[in-house]
Amino acid sequence: MTRTLVGSCSWTDPTLIACGRFYPDGVTSAEDRLRYYAARFPLVEVDSTYYAPPSERNSRLWVERTPDGFVFNVKAYGLLTGHPARAERLAGWLRDAVSLEARGKRNVYRKDVGDVAVERLWDVHRVALEPLRAAGRLGAVLFQFPPWFVRSGPNEGYLRKLGERLPGVIIAVEFRGGGWMDGDAAPATLGLLEEAGLAYVSVDEPQGFRSSTPPVVAATAPLAVVRLHGRNAATWDAKTAAASDRFKYLYSDGELAEWVPRVRELEARADTVHVLFNNNYEDWGMRNARRMTQLLGGAPGRDAPGGGAPGGGDPSGDGDARAGGTAGDGRAKDSQGTLL
Repeated sequence: MTRTLVGSCSWTDPTLIACGRFYPDGVTSAEDRLRYYAARFPLVEVDSTYYAPPSERNSRLWVERTPDGFVFNVKAYGLLTGHPARAERLAGWLRDAVSLEARGKRNVYRKDVGDVAVERLWDVHRVALEPLRAAGRLGAVLFQFPPWFVRSGPNEGYLRKLGERLPGVIIAVEFRGGGWMDGDAAPATLGLLEEAGLAYVSVDEPQGFRSSTPPVVAATAPLAVVRLHGRNAATWDAKTAAASDRFKYLYSDGELAEWVPRVRELEARADTVHVLFNNNYEDWGMRNARRMTQLLGGAPGRDAPGGGAPGGGDPSGDGDARAGGTAGDGRAKDSQGTLL
């Protein structure tokens, strides 16, 4: 029987903590927050590893603080997916590897650090993820590629080698545009992922942008992944003060219901399905994750303080819970840092 897990893409976003609706009084430490979250959801995505490489110490702590059966999906470090890294955030050894031409620049790319440093980054990922993998807590490593990772021979080759880089680890691939899922290219892309043993990530996100990917539902591996980013077109490609501002969108019951048959379709094709909400503004992702669990027929878990959905209000995400939140286009109505 297919195992379907629903969760959020963060448990420590500053807006989540500041809103005071998910974590009760007294749950203030890093350890207590993760334990509290893991008692209510079976799955979470680690986003902090996109900004800095994962560490073995953190993985061990996460294992200690979560129950058997809990699952972490871990985002690959941005340099490995072609994204830039802020120079001031680089680890000392990685900063030392930056080429002379790139020193002094605000952003650093993979080409700027050289092959030796990139190989060390792969080693760092393998060692850091091992405690999670050995404990059965590692769901997948997410490679989210940017729009400039376009469909091409060299990039197809890069995808094919991911499994060799992280042996024994399930790898999930999400495209942000790049032509991979456009029209006639989609079947070939899905065939490539299936052949390489990579899990395709189906997405819900604003359409019509260079970084948009159509909401194609597909399973290319025993694990199928869905990531819901919200539908806030006004902020999708905007530069915002915080990452969570880009995903400031609360799904309605009707919008969530659109995904129920799609998840059922994935359940018929995969052994495991992960449904993750990346609308990480305040507690909105948790509220939508809880409601999606209910719509899929699962147990909603224990209530957060205030009753109903986590954060109080109508568990559907409509009615009172939606008031003061967003309109259907993500606009406000009336009115990343990650801790270990």
